[in-house]
Amino acid sequence: MPAAPPPAYDERLEALARLAVEGLSAAPCAVVAAWAEGRAAVGAFGRIGERPAPPDAVFDLASLTKPVVALAAARLVRAGRLAWTAPLGALLPEASASPLARTPLELLFAHRAGLEAHLPLYASAPAGDARERAGAMLAGALASLRPECRGADAPPEGHPPVYSDMGYLLAGEAVARAAGRPLAALVDDEINAPLGTRFESARALLAREAPPPLAPTEVVPERGGPLVGVVHDENAWAFGGLEVSGHAGLFGAARDVLALGAALLEALAGRRPDWLTPGELDVLVRRRPGGSLRAGFDGKSGPQPSAGARFGPNTFGHLGFTGTSLWVDPDAGVVGVLLTNRVHPTRGAPEGIRAARPLVYDGIAAWAGQAG
Repeated sequence: MPAAPPPAYDERLEALARLAVEGLSAAPCAVVAAWAEGRAAVGAFGRIGERPAPPDAVFDLASLTKPVVALAAARLVRAGRLAWTAPLGALLPEASASPLARTPLELLFAHRAGLEAHLPLYASAPAGDARERAGAMLAGALASLRPECRGADAPPEGHPPVYSDMGYLLAGEAVARAAGRPLAALVDDEINAPLGTRFESARALLAREAPPPLAPTEVVPERGGPLVGVVHDENAWAFGGLEVSGHAGLFGAARDVLALGAALLEALAGRRPDWLTPGELDVLVRRRPGGSLRAGFDGKSGPQPSAGARFGPNTFGHLGFTGTSLWVDPDAGVVGVLLTNRVHPTRGAPEGIRAARPLVYDGIAAWAGQAG
């Protein structure tokens, strides 16, 4: 499928991006995109280096990689090449003797496999051979069961949910092994080709003849200074380098994230059976007991949710550590996207982005009401 046409530029969305950058000091640049009633729009504000940030700027999507990988896995399940019930030990030989051997893949995607939220696996991984380093990191993730979850298999609904990069590192590798392809190639086949998006690895970005405008992330002296076009997440960098890991490593522009959100709305409404049906998506977007975490996505939670007050109770989406986010309101038929590089030049304090997200998404909901 050819790439979707670029969203129309909208000064109301530019004002929301300006609010994030200038009003709340959330990031050096921001791009806001919205979709409602078949209308797609975008606005941008801030700077990338010496230039104004363009609406097609490419960002390190950070954990927005997770829903893209989960959707690619759903396509493999659709094709009969994978099962959500497949035990991890059958997909990853390294897991066959671990306590996670019988844990179904679905529980890893749903953050209910009992794993720690995050461990700095990169810090103790060997610095030499890449395969040896990746093997050591897989072993570290397999050993990261929380103390209270050791000693017994997970119940059918899983352990109490804890958002876990460790689970997605393992799930991504398991899916890649099942597909017999790197995750970036799988995303090309199952997401980019049918939807006209361009989610890319760092390797693909660096191979472009004309690199796109890239939003820099953190200045990391031991990695050469500002990170531009290489993944910010330390575990993803150590594990996959220029490739994609299950929890981070994809890059994209706001138009790509918006197109993905619009495709999800269409699929949930039964209008994209060529890609995914409502039943095939249900495992990813349905509510699960114990918290807001779904499988590949999150829901609204807390007294001041990141999706704001005007996106409805059935909203689902995801956040990324670098300052990215996607929220989809299936009842209102609205998609909102906020991409920033809030970790540039340093990850610093996150108060600005925490304040910006709900205000921007409230503004997107207002835009949608006017657009409709």
